[in-house]
Amino acid sequence: MAAESATAILRNQVDLLDFVDWSGVECLNQSSGNSLFNALKQGYREDDGLILESDADEQLLIYIPFTQVVKLHSIAVKGPEEEGPKTVKLFSNKEHMGFSNVNDFPPGDTISLSPDKLQGKPIALKYVKFQNVRSLTVFIEDNQSGSEVTKVQKIALYGTTVETTDMKGLKKIEEH
Repeated sequence: MAAESATAILRNQVDLLDFVDWSGVECLNQSSGNSLFNALKQGYREDDGLILESDADEQLLIYIPFTQVVKLHSIAVKGPEEEGPKTVKLFSNKEHMGFSNVNDFPPGDTISLSPDKLQGKPIALKYVKFQNVRSLTVFIEDNQSGSEVTKVQKIALYGTTVETTDMKGLKKIEEH
C-alpha cells in the first residue's frame, strides 16, 4: 500500500478537518508551548515553524473525535528528519485510551514512516478497518532518531463522510 502514497487521495476523498469535533480533541504528553493544534488545524499546520512536540518522552497519544461518522482513507504526516514520527498506530472508535493500555488493543493499522515519508504526502490506510469511524486515536510510539522529543509539523486525515452516498445515482425499483 505504501506504493500508493503519491496517489492516495482518490476522487471524492476530502480533508476531514471540517468534521473534527474540536471540543473533544486531546493529546497526551504534548509540550505546553507546542500543542496538537499546531499540527492539526488549518493554517497552523502549513507553517513549518509551528509544531506539535512531545514533553516527557518521545511518545504522543492523540484522540480525534468527529462530528459525524467518516470513512478514513489516508493520513499525511510531516515532521523533521531526525525527530519526526517513526511508528504510528491508528485505532478507530477507542475512547479513553492512555499510555498504560494503548498496547492492550490491536491497532487498525500501523504505519512505519521512513524519513522520506515525512514530507506530508498521504499514505493509504487499511481502508476496510476504517469504515465507520466516530473517533480516531493516533499513537506515535517513537521517532526517527530514538531521541526523547518527537516533533510533528502536520497531520492531515483524508476520507469521506458516511452521509456522502450519492442518492441521485441510486435507481428506483418500480413495481409492476
